[in-house]
Order: sequence, then C-alpha cells, then structure tokens
Amino acid sequence: MSAIVCRDLVRIFSAEGVEVQALQGLTLDVQPGELTAIVGASGSGKSTLLNILSGLDVPTAGAASVEGHDLLAMKEKDRIDYRRHTVGFVWQQTGRNLVPYLSATENIALTLAVAGVPRKERAPRAAELLDMLDIGELGDRLPAQLSGGQQQRVAIGVALANRPKVLLADEPTGELDEVNSALVLETMREVNAALGVTVLIVTHDPGISGHVRRVVQIRDGRTSTETLRRTALSASGEEQHVAEEFAVLDRVGRMQLPADYVRALALQDRVRLDLAADHVEVFRSDAPPRGAAVPGAAPPGAALEEGRPSLRRDRRRAAAAPPGDERPSDARPGDEPPADARPDEEGRA
Repeated sequence: MSAIVCRDLVRIFSAEGVEVQALQGLTLDVQPGELTAIVGASGSGKSTLLNILSGLDVPTAGAASVEGHDLLAMKEKDRIDYRRHTVGFVWQQTGRNLVPYLSATENIALTLAVAGVPRKERAPRAAELLDMLDIGELGDRLPAQLSGGQQQRVAIGVALANRPKVLLADEPTGELDEVNSALVLETMREVNAALGVTVLIVTHDPGISGHVRRVVQIRDGRTSTETLRRTALSASGEEQHVAEEFAVLDRVGRMQLPADYVRALALQDRVRLDLAADHVEVFRSDAPPRGAAVPGAAPPGAALEEGRPSLRRDRRRAAAAPPGDERPSDARPGDEPPADARPDEEGRA
C-alpha cells in the first residue's frame, strides 16, 4: 500500500467572487520509505498540496490518503490525532517550528508532552534525536543561539519526536545559504535511511536532485514530470549516477509536455498524434498526416527503388532468358549470368 495517494485532487480558493484553482486534478503516489521532492514554480500548487497532506487544509474534490487515513473524511478530532502521530512537519520559517524561549531539548520535549509521552521518557528521546542529527552538544541552546542550519535540524527533531510515519517539509532550505541547505537536505536523507520514514520535500532548491532519488515537478496544479535517479555501471566498470526524466501519465491518459519542448516546436492549441509500433509521435497541428504527399517531394518508394538498380536488371534478365536456361540452385540474387547470356543493348540474349 502506498504511503501517500492523491487522485484527481482539486483545490479551489474563492475570494470576492474570484476563484483560483490551486490544484487541478493532481495525481501522486509515494511509496513507504521513499524520499521524494516536489518542485515547481511559485503558484504551481506545491504548498497547497503539502497543507492538504498535513491535515491543515481540505481539498475541494478528489481523493487523498496518508498511511490509510482518508483526508477528506476525517473529523477535527481525528485531524489533531493525525497531526500528532502520523505526520511530522517542518516549515520554512524557523519561527513556526521552534518556541524561541525554549532550548533545543525543551522544544522537542514540548512536542512529546503535548502527545502525552511520560515525563521520564522526554529527555532521553530528545537527546537521542539531537545526537542523530549531529547537534547533540547544542541541546541547551536557545534558537537565537543557533545558526539557520542548526535551527532547521532541531526543527527536524521536533517533527520526528513522536515517530511519525511521514515527514513533510515545506521549503526547509528557503532561508539558508548553499552550505547549510546541503547540510539540511543531507540530514533528511540520513533520517530517511536510518528510520525508514517516508519523506516528502517541497522546495525551490535546484540542488535537491543530488539528495533524493525521485523529483516530481508540478505545473499548473498537476504533476507534469518525474526525474528518477539510479546507479549504473559505466563502460569502464565505474559506478555512476544516472537521472532519467519521465512525463507523468494520469489514469485517464492525460500528460503535460515539458515546457521547453513546447517552446522549441512552437506547439499550441492542438497537436497531431501518430501511433508507431512502440511509441507515440507528437506533431504540430499544421504538420501533414503520416503518409500524406508533400508538394515537390519524390513519390513514396522512389528512394528505395533508386537504391536497388540491380534488382531491376535481374528482372529484365530473367524475362529475357530462354526456356531451360534457369539459374543453378546455388546461385545467389545478384550473381551475374555467363557473358554469352547477357542481353545486348536491345535486350536480346
């Protein structure tokens, strides 16, 4: 069973008579233990998706579930329990992740207290998480005494305190420099590997692809492409990372062509599709149909015939040969007949 499932997800916001469709039929599957990044331009629907998956928002239509929890059917009490135990969340702004007057250890302990964890278990759990995040020596510091990268690692500890099955992160590196961004992303990769928790990251960070196996791009409220990373052996036997980009096909057969393909071929409004033996070809609407005659072009098959003059000569020779002058059974097509059997200029043998 998938950890995260979205089917034809729609979210419409209305304000002063104006409707904005943030999600327009989005479909997504994330497997348990997978480390996935969601990327896309501002306004593409990334944060809306994450708010729905975290239980902070409700979709207008479609279906969404996380670890078996139906996000459309849950009541408010169920949502509170869901946010405490099933999902952990890391915000972009550290002010939303940490209480400023509590130390790193106390911030994690507070989350455990709200969830009803006994007092004697809170400090050991906080120390365990801080050690795993490589900031164990910073447990007594307030957020203001930590760097941006350290604050986000404490925030990851807070999100993991109650052992959630899914960790959601909304632009966790948005306010960090390149070095700290890499540290935070690498921390999430290590958490995913060590705990087996499913991790879904929404980010603009172009360096995300180096830290996750799967990158899903959202465009206009739908998933458009996916980039999958894998390891392979080169011709010299060395291990190398290979990234492959795929278009996403939803259950009714819709997909989005990459924007640079559309621009390069000036595609718009309508396109022509042709089905080949093992692929589908996409043409501009003004391209001639497959097999149609093109003005000024040679008729179909002309190039093929021009490339086979010996076949025409063989046919003439076979027609001109007298009865009983068959070619030996071991002769091959194209073998020249004896000199005295060759036709003269008028075609006589």
